Amino acid sequence: MLQGRMWSAGLVLGLLGLSGCGELQDASNADQTGGKKQIVIDGSSTVLPISQAVAEEFEKLHPEVRVVVGRSGTGGGFKKFVLGEIDINNASRPIENTEIAKCRENKIEYVELTVAIDGLSVVVNTQNDWCPGLTVAQLKAIWEPNSKINKWSDLDAAWPNKTIKLYGPDTDSGTFDYFTEVICGESGASRSDYTPSADDNLLVRGVSGDKYSLGYFGYAYYAENKNELRALPIAVDAGSEFIAPTDQNIESGKYVPLSRPLFIYANRAECARKDVAEFLNFYMSDEGQKLVGEVGYVRLSEELIKEPRERLAAALVSEAAK
Repeated sequence: MLQGRMWSAGLVLGLLGLSGCGELQDASNADQTGGKKQIVIDGSSTVLPISQAVAEEFEKLHPEVRVVVGRSGTGGGFKKFVLGEIDINNASRPIENTEIAKCRENKIEYVELTVAIDGLSVVVNTQNDWCPGLTVAQLKAIWEPNSKINKWSDLDAAWPNKTIKLYGPDTDSGTFDYFTEVICGESGASRSDYTPSADDNLLVRGVSGDKYSLGYFGYAYYAENKNELRALPIAVDAGSEFIAPTDQNIESGKYVPLSRPLFIYANRAECARKDVAEFLNFYMSDEGQKLVGEVGYVRLSEELIKEPRERLAAALVSEAAK
């Protein structure tokens, strides 16, 4: 099924940390319409901006390769990944046990790579001048199943007697899974009477267009739309400091409990392809980390990126030797 397995481990190690250059000779996974090799990525809408930016820069270096990046949510991407239908899955949460079992069942081996740090942002309309911030308990009261919170005045009698229009990720989203777990206490536990979408830009437009709205999504989408949205500082409890999502607060771990790592999962068998190997090395390079910052997420420190780089190097050496 795969070609190009006999290229040297020395090349693999030489690629790590480099931007990737030179002509790729492997003809596997060719795009039949355009003659290009194709790398297929799907999954998280949160990780999407990073993978799109990396793909765009990589294609400039390797015009003979086409990188296709889809957006079906972390869970939706894993449904394809466990069947071997895509090369890489963007994920805003770790792979779950049921997905690991599916991988084993279908003989799909993978390598997990942490690529960035995100701080889920709870946002309101810029005209909202009554809510300075929310506690985790208040967020839970808003979002838990069978919530009794329908109006702002249900949270604080001094706030407007207006219905809160809620926006958030759909149930295939890793952001939905993470938020519901750390806020509501169980992954997937959420009220259903809100406007869900796999497209974070639609959520941005929803909140920015309604004075009494509230929503949540990845930090990059807030950072890109700061003129249209206001991020609420979050406190662990009523006696704690309210912490806003900023690069510094997210990177330091101070923004809790809504800071989290972001991942990509690569099919190990596809790592035997030169185009995939060079793409992954470019993703984990200093240039890839620069793009992480440019699209609005927090770059990994040198200490944090060391382990995923070593993990990738080991996987590429192993697959090249087969």
